[in-house]
Amino acid sequence: MKAAYIKETGSPKNIIIGDLPEPEIDDDEVLVKVTAVSVNHVDTFVRAGSYKTDLSFPFVIGRDAVGQVVKVGEQAAARFGVGSWVWTNSMGYDGRQGTTSRYIAVPAERLFHIPESVDPIKLVASVHSSTTAAILLKTVFRAKSGQTILVEGAAGHVGTKLVQIAHRMGLEVVTTSNKRDFDKLDQLGSDCPLDYQKSLIKQLAKRGLDGVDYVVDTSGKVALQENINVLNERGTVGLITAPADNKFTFNVRKFYTTDKTIRGFVLSHALIDQFTESAKLLNELMVDGFLLDDAIIKKPVDDAAWAHQALEKQTVKERIVLTF
Repeated sequence: MKAAYIKETGSPKNIIIGDLPEPEIDDDEVLVKVTAVSVNHVDTFVRAGSYKTDLSFPFVIGRDAVGQVVKVGEQAAARFGVGSWVWTNSMGYDGRQGTTSRYIAVPAERLFHIPESVDPIKLVASVHSSTTAAILLKTVFRAKSGQTILVEGAAGHVGTKLVQIAHRMGLEVVTTSNKRDFDKLDQLGSDCPLDYQKSLIKQLAKRGLDGVDYVVDTSGKVALQENINVLNERGTVGLITAPADNKFTFNVRKFYTTDKTIRGFVLSHALIDQFTESAKLLNELMVDGFLLDDAIIKKPVDDAAWAHQALEKQTVKERIVLTF
């Protein structure tokens, strides 16, 4: 079968497009004929070896995929049938082979149905960012209706997903972005769009907001102390990225005496229950037309190395989807 794989970690030049044996499935697995995969920054980290995880070579790259079920293990038959359209977003690490091959063997617990009305290409482009946002809001923050969240860099992939999900959960959503994105964010659910180039505290004060309950900086470009300053008592900063210099400074005494919290989160450490809960929410929202707003560059699987290079060099802003 056709696959994009590596024999050792390293540069994008290590990616091979070639033939590998079709995988066999265990009783609790499903064999999926892959239609498309999305390419994420974390895929480049795994390929390069900078994200340390259990790999067996030849290693098929990629985490997310959409496709059709072609074979079902005995234990998986209760949930899946041949011909069903499905998606997965947690392959390609912790000893699991990736998704950029014509056929993949997926544990049933890591596989979810695609709603009939949802475009599989738009879905696969969305699920990495959307799952990050959903798990962060639902199980890391445990956010509740009526609370306030500040999403910085809200016009990006994860930012737009945080805005939409938080809005649907009943949170008051404050966003920072370029002014040209204000209309878009208003349509997605922002209650208070702010200019990222101006003072946060001054802009919040003008809007009558003393602070927020949660802050997520999707860009890694805002000083940690600035985000702590706008938090309400017992508020939480969620870290899903870090600045290039990997350094933060903040007033520790003022931080702990106001019961504030910093929580780090990466999707690679999410639990099965978190993936399952978020998948149900994502499917519900996508049926209603949410979370499918990404601009997409669609390329054949043969361009896998190009896709990794484009992400590493930051030459594309669109979501990259590779198709078979």
